[in-house]
Amino acid sequence: MPGNKQTICLAAIALCLAGCTVGPAYHEPKAALPAGFGEVGGIPGATPEAAGPSAGATSGQEADPELLAHWWTVFHDPTLDSLIARALDNNRDLKTAVSRVREARAEVEVARGALLPEVDASAGYNRALGSKNVVLPLGALIGGSPPASSSKATSSQGIPTGTTRAVQADDAAGGSSAGSASGSGASFPPGGPSSPFGEGGLPGVTTNLYQAGFDAVWEVDVFGGTRRAIEAADAQAAAAQEGERGVRVTLLAEVASSYFQLRASQAREEVARRNLEAQRQTWKIADDKFKAGLGDEVQVAQQAAQLRVTEAMLPPLVAMERSAQHALAFLLGAEPTALAAELSPPKALPALPPEVPVGVPSELLRRRPDIRQAERNLAAANAEVGVGTAQLFPQFSITGSFGLDSSDLKHLPEWGSHYYSIAPGIRWPILDWTQLHAAIRVENEEQEQAMLAYQSAVAQALKDVEDALVQYETEHGRRAALALAVLESLRAREVSAQIYAHGLADQLATLEAERDLLQAEDTLAQSEASLRMDLVSLYKALGGGWGLPRQGRR
Repeated sequence: MPGNKQTICLAAIALCLAGCTVGPAYHEPKAALPAGFGEVGGIPGATPEAAGPSAGATSGQEADPELLAHWWTVFHDPTLDSLIARALDNNRDLKTAVSRVREARAEVEVARGALLPEVDASAGYNRALGSKNVVLPLGALIGGSPPASSSKATSSQGIPTGTTRAVQADDAAGGSSAGSASGSGASFPPGGPSSPFGEGGLPGVTTNLYQAGFDAVWEVDVFGGTRRAIEAADAQAAAAQEGERGVRVTLLAEVASSYFQLRASQAREEVARRNLEAQRQTWKIADDKFKAGLGDEVQVAQQAAQLRVTEAMLPPLVAMERSAQHALAFLLGAEPTALAAELSPPKALPALPPEVPVGVPSELLRRRPDIRQAERNLAAANAEVGVGTAQLFPQFSITGSFGLDSSDLKHLPEWGSHYYSIAPGIRWPILDWTQLHAAIRVENEEQEQAMLAYQSAVAQALKDVEDALVQYETEHGRRAALALAVLESLRAREVSAQIYAHGLADQLATLEAERDLLQAEDTLAQSEASLRMDLVSLYKALGGGWGLPRQGRR
């Protein structure tokens, strides 16, 4: 009973100390950010005439969180909306990221389990027959030291003289207790290769042993090492969640960019086919004049050459369109040609939104998944320092067991068959402190690296936004200037074609006007697509789409 009191006191002390947690407390880092983005507003290099309409102009106003979460809806394109919804449901990379989140959350449950005792249930039955040719020293039976020499005198049952009464008394109770670690009170050691009884137990005796019980081990988290490990696992699970959000943001941008590339290729094809038809008409005029004796063969050849150059532009544009279809199908988790029927009919690029509010840099800290992920990695690294620090302190544990032993199955449920043991323990590393301190220094360096990674993520986010802004703003001005260039080229071609048709000018001016118009229209189509893809990059840099709830089952 005194031993029980000591055990209870030790356990109570351990529980009282369990509130102690070593290691550094975590504080979310502060980032120094500018008051606003420097590239917001204005169109560098654009003339007032080329500025055009203000559709899509950026502003420093705070972005609507709901609109930013579904930024692609500003284009009002049902096809784009459908593609993005299917990508969120079926993209393989996103499914993999979601699986990593589930894995990390399971790791948290594993870490939390270390706070609880490990309990194992066991049951078994053993039947053994001891060898009759085993000679037992007297000390093996009474717990003393074996004599220098042992007599080979045995009873008629092969049991050494002087032991028959003990064995028979146990047999009368239902069988020998040899091989039992507890129970009937006999002092015989269990059988085994290191036992004087041998593998089978008492010489010449058949024994039965029925067992059922529980074993438990509990390492008391006195200095908080386990709690720090749980804290690290929680932070790593949150980092995995942010990683999944980062994959989602990237996926949204890739789908939209591929879609705009597809529509741009179709628009350029339309431009090329329209100019091809106009050039055929010009060539027909030149050919008719030559046949009527009013022109020369050189002009006809020049016009035919220009016609063939325009025709040669079509195959690469078709290839670009098909490649964009394949890219979208891959992002949607489908086979390459699955979207051909749906996306082959040409469709104009969607209009730009009236305004693009970008907010202020401080909003990036709560929107950008990579920043949030870096902050959670920093929290995990901080907790790992606590895990390493806890190894410097004593480790307290309590081991216990309770069960039933009986040589007869019908007596196994009786209270008299029970046994138990309680063994408090303590382990304190002493000679390996140098190694433990080195491990803590490793964790400190990893924490420092995590801090630098967080700072780098913040700096990269600011750079991404400023780069996206300047790309979008300059392309906005370029597109406006190209639109004016197309209007002027179109007027120049019409005038030159009329003059040439009336024989008031040679064909060279008409050919040059056609080339200029084709180049201006093709460049404008590319600029329209680039402007929208730059806007997609801006939304991505702002962290748009990260707060979108999961769609479908993954």
